Amino acid sequence: MRGRKFFSVTFMLVLFICGLPAAGLGQTTGTLKGTVTLETSGKPAHGVIVTILQLKRSADTGDDGTYEIQNVPPGTYNVVAHLDRVPDVVQPVQVTGGAAAIADFQLRLRVVGEQVNVSASGEGETSFNSLQSVTSLSSAEIAERNTQSLGDLLDHELGVAKRSFGPGNGRPIIRGFDGERVLVLEDGNRVGALGSQSGDHAEPIDLLSVERIEVVKGPATLLYGSSAIGGVVNAISEHDAPHPGVRGYLTAFGSSNNYQGGGGGGIEYGTKSWLVWGNGSGQRAGDYDTPIGRISNSYTREGAGGGGFAVYPGKSFFSVGYSFDERRYGIPFDQAEEDPEIVFLNPRRHSIRVNGGVRDLDSFINGAHFTFQYNDYKHEEIGAIENIVNTTFKNKTFTYRGTFDERKSGKWSGAFGFWGLHRDYSSAGEESLSPPAIQNSVAAFALEKLDFERLGFQFGGRFEHNGYKPEQGVVDRSTPDRSFNGFSGALGMRVPTWKGGAFVVNYTHSSRAPALEELYNLGPHPGNATFEVGDPTLKHEQTDGVDVSLRHSSGRVRAELNYFYYHLKDFIFLAPTGEEEDGLIVADHAQGKGRNTGAEARLDIGLHRNLWLLSELDYVNAKLTDTDTPLPRIPPLRGRIGFEATYKGFRFNPEAIMAKDQNRFFPTETRTAGYATFNVNASYTLVQQHAAQTISVSGFNLGDRLYRNHLSFIKGFAPEIGRGVRLTYSLRFF
Repeated sequence: MRGRKFFSVTFMLVLFICGLPAAGLGQTTGTLKGTVTLETSGKPAHGVIVTILQLKRSADTGDDGTYEIQNVPPGTYNVVAHLDRVPDVVQPVQVTGGAAAIADFQLRLRVVGEQVNVSASGEGETSFNSLQSVTSLSSAEIAERNTQSLGDLLDHELGVAKRSFGPGNGRPIIRGFDGERVLVLEDGNRVGALGSQSGDHAEPIDLLSVERIEVVKGPATLLYGSSAIGGVVNAISEHDAPHPGVRGYLTAFGSSNNYQGGGGGGIEYGTKSWLVWGNGSGQRAGDYDTPIGRISNSYTREGAGGGGFAVYPGKSFFSVGYSFDERRYGIPFDQAEEDPEIVFLNPRRHSIRVNGGVRDLDSFINGAHFTFQYNDYKHEEIGAIENIVNTTFKNKTFTYRGTFDERKSGKWSGAFGFWGLHRDYSSAGEESLSPPAIQNSVAAFALEKLDFERLGFQFGGRFEHNGYKPEQGVVDRSTPDRSFNGFSGALGMRVPTWKGGAFVVNYTHSSRAPALEELYNLGPHPGNATFEVGDPTLKHEQTDGVDVSLRHSSGRVRAELNYFYYHLKDFIFLAPTGEEEDGLIVADHAQGKGRNTGAEARLDIGLHRNLWLLSELDYVNAKLTDTDTPLPRIPPLRGRIGFEATYKGFRFNPEAIMAKDQNRFFPTETRTAGYATFNVNASYTLVQQHAAQTISVSGFNLGDRLYRNHLSFIKGFAPEIGRGVRLTYSLRFF
């Protein structure tokens, strides 16, 4: 009923807006030009792509760092300067008819202001203008952090926590949402792994090769699928535009405590009409140390690589890319057990992606982008003592996606498209929980925008079908075919409040089909610490949510205050029955009413041109409303405060990370004590016209504090890592 009402209102609004006259026709155009230079050295930066986001028009800088974009309609625009593996620089620019607007940029190797993201709406926009809260991490920030897992990398980002069963399999939890409710993507495409269905499964993404990581907090169901009610983590590679010459990077790092070491590198070579690239990386770490001793079987190994080519004939483009990722990591065990099970996993993934499309068409459709991706994923769970395979999991997926960009007409713009998935899943062995199954999904979506400069609206909808066809006779119970049809919709508004300020409100309705494991699992699942019993009769999970945000961005202050409330109908969760089997708690996949609410705050203050105060705070409260029972794996109240001091090429960043004790916990969980840890990072960057080198030293948990992560399945015998030092060297050439 809510979905039909929302669709009717949206349809009426579309009819009304389509009647508005197009603006800007016949006006005298202007010119945008300027110079892009590098920080500290002041030397010109060539090959930088300068883009007017609202118009999707770009120009490259020459050897002297200058650029020029002609025939620009009068108006106020967000203009971004982008160079591979360097944080974007964004500034507003006013263009008037018959005149030249000057916009100069200085590129810095550290994030100092608003960043451009493509994950929230499918096109480039600043995080300030996005209707959803978005966090971005640049390649420079990624290199200085722990890259053993995606969860370790993003832990303690605003609204993001880490679920883990050890260092090798950490996965992000967004605003308390876990599993399939958080989608992990590469360039907007699903990676095809099984990290969502078990606490000990990893997400195979080569973190050393990505351009940046974008985290969209809150429902992202319109563009990426009905399951993304918690949010999206998108790894961006940026092989989507040609450039003449050679660009590349090299990163190497080493760490004490767990004796971690590794590195990676990549190179691109191109002309104005074609591009080739290649990259590779590897790392390894031993068992990590804590104040109570080393955690046995917590080691990790990883190797990854990829390459591809692209051609850009005229207004069209075509690219092919291949990547692989191979890992091996241990699952820590309780050394107090008399006869513990010692296991390691060896995930591997091969992926082939084909992109194609057209741009800058002089018609209602301004451009189209088509993507086809095949993922072949497999991992084995192996007994370390006998080296015998206990269980084998295979997951093969083929996804396709087409997006059509509408030509901006006056205040109206938007996109629509289609998406599909074919999945072939199977498992065999001791812990094979569900029968082999085929999943087919197809969806159609639209996302429209109306921008009055002083007021902005965004609305859209998505219809999605999901069908499951399990193999019969494999498990000792009925496993019927299931089919689900659902509608998701959203309506948002952004209102400027004061100079540099904005108020944003966003309503979403989401309809999530049950996951395969929620329908068909039956058996012991140590990765989730339960004996799972799926329910083939589960219904759609419905979510209605409101996100409210107040933002400010200026030269000396950057602030964000978010509040969210989600009403969960037929919420699917593991309900303990009170029985035990195979030494595990028996839990049914059940449904009930729930709610998830919380707040996030960020305040950065420029105390001096070279000194910033940085602070963050977030809180989540989620429960089953029928029984007033807290939901599992909900992070406690958390905070972070620190300083960032810079002088020429030097940077110094001390910080304190704090978490309150978690006294609200699910019946299968226990209380987790609060903690405070202290970290520090110092770096020096040498910038030349065609290269930049950075060396950094990071100290983590300097007080060697004994603390535990409430979202860890093994927190009882495996606390978090103790004191250590990390050394990183990176080279970028362009």
